[in-house]
Amino acid sequence: MEVIHKIGRRKTAVARVYVAPGKGNMTVNKKDMAVYFPTATLQYKVNQPLAMTNNDGNFDITVNVYGGGITGQAEAIRLGLSR
Repeated sequence: MEVIHKIGRRKTAVARVYVAPGKGNMTVNKKDMAVYFPTATLQYKVNQPLAMTNNDGNFDITVNVYGGGITGQAEAIRLGLSR
């Protein structure tokens, strides 16, 4: 499987999501997802599409996100992963 690229938008936040087969690593703006989103609520929002489809740990995900606030960015990433 090749790398899949999708875009998610929420309010003024725009997230470019790249999904490739892997071991479950997620980076957001070149930082680990847990560092970029420090609260459990935001981490839950980002991981929600993977948890609902039982794909935790199956893909390596790289995200470039800009604009908006931290919550809008998390929700934009969630939409990009859902697509």
